Amino acid sequence: LHDTPDKGLFAQANRAQSHGCIRVQRPEELARYLLRGQPDWTAERIREAMNSGKEQVVKLNNPVPVAITYYTAWVDRDGKMNFRNDVYQHDDRTAKMMFTNAAQRRDIATGTQGSDSATTAQPAP
Repeated sequence: LHDTPDKGLFAQANRAQSHGCIRVQRPEELARYLLRGQPDWTAERIREAMNSGKEQVVKLNNPVPVAITYYTAWVDRDGKMNFRNDVYQHDDRTAKMMFTNAAQRRDIATGTQGSDSATTAQPAP
Protein backbone atom coordinates (compact mmCIF):
# COMPACT_ATOMS: atom_id res chain seq x y z
CA LEU A 1 0.00 0.00 0.00
CA HIS A 2 1.40 3.36 -0.90
CA ASP A 3 0.67 6.90 -1.95
CA THR A 4 1.56 8.20 -5.40
CA PRO A 5 3.44 11.36 -6.28
CA ASP A 6 1.12 11.77 -9.27
CA LYS A 7 -2.16 12.67 -7.52
CA GLY A 8 -3.86 13.14 -10.91
CA LEU A 9 -3.88 9.35 -11.30
CA PHE A 10 -6.68 9.16 -8.72
CA ALA A 11 -8.98 11.17 -10.98
CA GLN A 12 -8.51 8.92 -14.01
CA ALA A 13 -11.06 6.30 -14.97
CA ASN A 14 -8.23 3.87 -15.82
CA ARG A 15 -6.81 2.98 -12.42
CA ALA A 16 -4.38 0.33 -13.73
CA GLN A 17 -1.46 2.76 -13.80
CA SER A 18 0.27 1.23 -10.80
CA HIS A 19 1.19 -2.21 -12.16
CA GLY A 20 -0.46 -4.14 -9.35
CA CYS A 21 0.44 -1.80 -6.50
CA ILE A 22 -2.33 -0.58 -4.27
CA ARG A 23 -2.44 3.20 -4.11
CA VAL A 24 -3.65 4.86 -0.94
CA GLN A 25 -5.38 8.18 -1.49
CA ARG A 26 -4.90 9.50 2.08
CA PRO A 27 -1.83 7.64 3.39
CA GLU A 28 -1.18 9.86 6.40
CA GLU A 29 -4.75 9.40 7.61
CA LEU A 30 -4.43 5.64 7.15
CA ALA A 31 -1.11 5.58 9.03
CA ARG A 32 -2.58 7.54 11.95
CA TYR A 33 -5.52 5.13 12.10
CA LEU A 34 -3.34 2.01 11.98
CA LEU A 35 -0.87 3.36 14.55
CA ARG A 36 -3.49 4.87 16.88
CA GLY A 37 -2.71 2.40 19.67
CA GLN A 38 1.04 3.02 19.52
CA PRO A 39 1.76 6.23 21.48
CA ASP A 40 5.33 6.48 20.18
CA TRP A 41 3.89 7.04 16.68
CA THR A 42 2.59 10.57 17.01
CA ALA A 43 1.13 12.46 14.06
CA GLU A 44 4.39 14.41 13.83
CA ARG A 45 6.54 11.27 13.81
CA ILE A 46 4.32 9.72 11.14
CA ARG A 47 4.62 12.87 9.01
CA GLU A 48 8.42 12.91 9.45
CA ALA A 49 8.70 9.24 8.53
CA MET A 50 6.56 9.70 5.46
CA ASN A 51 8.64 12.63 4.27
CA SER A 52 12.05 11.15 5.08
CA GLY A 53 12.57 9.78 1.58
CA LYS A 54 13.34 6.35 3.06
CA GLU A 55 11.12 3.29 2.98
CA GLN A 56 10.25 2.13 6.48
CA VAL A 57 8.60 -1.02 7.73
CA VAL A 58 6.52 -0.48 10.87
CA LYS A 59 5.19 -3.39 12.89
CA LEU A 60 1.66 -2.87 14.13
CA ASN A 61 0.90 -3.88 17.71
CA ASN A 62 -2.56 -4.89 16.50
CA PRO A 63 -2.36 -6.25 12.94
CA VAL A 64 -5.32 -5.41 10.73
CA PRO A 65 -6.59 -7.94 8.18
CA VAL A 66 -6.80 -6.58 4.65
CA ALA A 67 -9.24 -8.04 2.15
CA ILE A 68 -8.41 -7.19 -1.43
CA THR A 69 -11.23 -7.47 -3.91
CA TYR A 70 -11.07 -7.14 -7.66
CA TYR A 71 -14.18 -6.28 -9.63
CA THR A 72 -14.54 -5.97 -13.37
CA ALA A 73 -18.34 -5.78 -13.27
CA TRP A 74 -20.65 -4.16 -10.75
CA VAL A 75 -23.91 -2.29 -10.39
CA ASP A 76 -23.51 1.35 -9.39
CA ARG A 77 -25.75 3.42 -7.08
CA ASP A 78 -28.06 4.26 -9.98
CA GLY A 79 -28.58 0.57 -10.82
CA LYS A 80 -26.45 0.82 -13.96
CA MET A 81 -24.28 -2.18 -14.83
CA ASN A 82 -20.58 -1.27 -15.22
CA PHE A 83 -17.86 -3.30 -16.90
CA ARG A 84 -14.10 -2.73 -16.93
CA ASN A 85 -11.25 -4.51 -18.68
CA ASP A 86 -9.77 -7.42 -16.76
CA VAL A 87 -6.28 -5.85 -16.70
CA TYR A 88 -4.91 -8.46 -14.29
CA GLN A 89 -6.63 -11.35 -16.11
CA HIS A 90 -8.30 -12.80 -13.02
CA ASP A 91 -11.82 -13.24 -14.43
CA ASP A 92 -11.20 -16.57 -16.15
CA ARG A 93 -9.77 -18.19 -13.01
CA THR A 94 -12.51 -16.65 -10.87
CA ALA A 95 -15.22 -17.98 -13.20
CA LYS A 96 -13.68 -21.45 -13.05
CA MET A 97 -13.68 -21.25 -9.25
CA MET A 98 -17.31 -20.11 -9.15
CA PHE A 99 -18.81 -22.51 -11.65
CA THR A 100 -17.20 -25.81 -10.69
CA ASN A 101 -17.48 -28.15 -7.75
CA ALA A 102 -15.32 -28.03 -4.61
CA ALA A 103 -12.72 -30.54 -5.82
CA GLN A 104 -12.25 -28.67 -9.09
CA ARG A 105 -11.97 -25.35 -7.22
CA ARG A 106 -9.29 -26.81 -4.95
CA ASP A 107 -7.36 -28.08 -7.95
CA ILE A 108 -7.62 -24.71 -9.72
CA ALA A 109 -6.54 -22.86 -6.58
CA THR A 110 -3.54 -25.12 -5.98
CA GLY A 111 -2.61 -25.61 -9.63
CA THR A 112 -2.99 -29.39 -9.32
CA GLN A 113 -5.86 -29.99 -11.71
CA GLY A 114 -6.75 -33.64 -12.11
CA SER A 115 -4.20 -34.80 -9.53
CA ASP A 116 -6.70 -36.80 -7.48
CA SER A 117 -9.00 -38.88 -9.66
CA ALA A 118 -11.05 -39.91 -6.61
CA THR A 119 -12.21 -36.33 -6.12
CA THR A 120 -12.29 -35.18 -9.72
CA ALA A 121 -15.76 -34.04 -10.67
CA GLN A 122 -17.80 -36.31 -12.88
CA PRO A 123 -20.52 -35.02 -15.19
CA ALA A 124 -24.03 -35.21 -13.81
CA PRO A 125 -26.05 -38.18 -15.12
